[in-house]
Amino acid sequence: MPQVVRSRNGALHGPSPVPPLPHRFRSLADREAVEVLHRAARVLVASLPALTDRLVEALYAQEPAYRAAIDSDRAEVWQEVHHSLRHNVGSLIQPREFRESAHRTSRWIGEIRAEQGVPLDAVLHAFRMGGAMVWQDLVDETARRDPDDIRLLVHVAADVWNFVDEHCGVVADAYRQAERRLSWRRENRQRLMVAALLDGSARIADLAEAAEMLGLPEQGRYAVLAVAVGPRGPGAVAAGGGHGAGLVSASDEGVARHGPGPAARPPVVLPAAHPGAAALWHPGPDAEFAILPLTGPPGELSELAAALDVPAGTRAGIGSAVEGLAALGDARRLAETALRACPATGGTVLLDEHLPDALVVSSPALAGALADRVLGPLDRLDPADRDVIVETLTAWLDADGSAQRAGARLYCHRNTVLNRLRRFEQLTGRCLTRPRDAVEVSLALAARRLLGT
Repeated sequence: MPQVVRSRNGALHGPSPVPPLPHRFRSLADREAVEVLHRAARVLVASLPALTDRLVEALYAQEPAYRAAIDSDRAEVWQEVHHSLRHNVGSLIQPREFRESAHRTSRWIGEIRAEQGVPLDAVLHAFRMGGAMVWQDLVDETARRDPDDIRLLVHVAADVWNFVDEHCGVVADAYRQAERRLSWRRENRQRLMVAALLDGSARIADLAEAAEMLGLPEQGRYAVLAVAVGPRGPGAVAAGGGHGAGLVSASDEGVARHGPGPAARPPVVLPAAHPGAAALWHPGPDAEFAILPLTGPPGELSELAAALDVPAGTRAGIGSAVEGLAALGDARRLAETALRACPATGGTVLLDEHLPDALVVSSPALAGALADRVLGPLDRLDPADRDVIVETLTAWLDADGSAQRAGARLYCHRNTVLNRLRRFEQLTGRCLTRPRDAVEVSLALAARRLLGT
């Protein structure tokens, strides 16, 4: 009998199964066969408890995936098997009356077993074992009553096995639908948890669950990477980023289900050898965020920033390291600050290496006021003349105050550099050899470059 069952596995993935027991029969032999089937099936209905006992024992012995469920709650499994047998054997006698209820039972079993994590192959094997046991009992009962009638069962054998295949298809469909729902819920729950961590709204009591769900240590070291494609928008320089404005929070479940966020991961490639290569990504309205687990030495972030593959036109900001999942909200805000410090043309900024720029973008109003105060007198010049002085100042500061190296960068003599610097001092009243003035000039230039003031 098991060989007969296995030979019909392909029916699960083929055309729609044949309805059980057609209501019009082509010959007297067909009618006699149905009468024999009904007589044997009625005996099975009367002895369902014993049949259920045997099937549960067979499941325990032959299907390892069911053993845990049977050990955990044998009575529950027994009731499930009994319920299924009652409706399915009843369908052999009264197909119209029992068909829909039998389908509902099979769908329910498929859904329950998917939620319990029992493999689909094991569930289908259980159904085929039940079909084989019912068929064998039908044959045995017919042989006991009148051995000559066994030949008549051949006329309904295809209908009985099509019935078994039909219900295996119902179970498989219900199982897969339930599996998709469970997968969606699990992924949605993970998205909500990541959003809450990055937003800083996760409850302390939920951190252990978050660590287990995400596979991250609760007290590990982390940084956050923020990535954006294209130039900064007009609202991207606001200080603090609105404490997670636009992130999906745990209270925004509807948003998490349906968007927003791009369908693909940002075009940034993390080095495969770095633990952050398995980063958890989360979409925001203006940037994508990645939680980076840190396990290396203090210079790990510098190495990561240097190895980060960022395409042209893409901006990436890496915040400072923080301790524990509870601090990921701070890490995300630091990453946003680093992202705002990125040049509009793209590139990577590690916050720890660009703290002066971070100060500028963290307080754009004050930075703009400083730029106007320090560089404002240059605005009275012809734009081309002004740009030459600003370019010279920038090159001189980048060359650590060396007119020689600045001249080489600008393709002019060092004296030309010095003359332009003196002219700047005359126009603005600043002295570049005075440390305070040099700091203010450097910050003012950063404000013009980053904020466009």
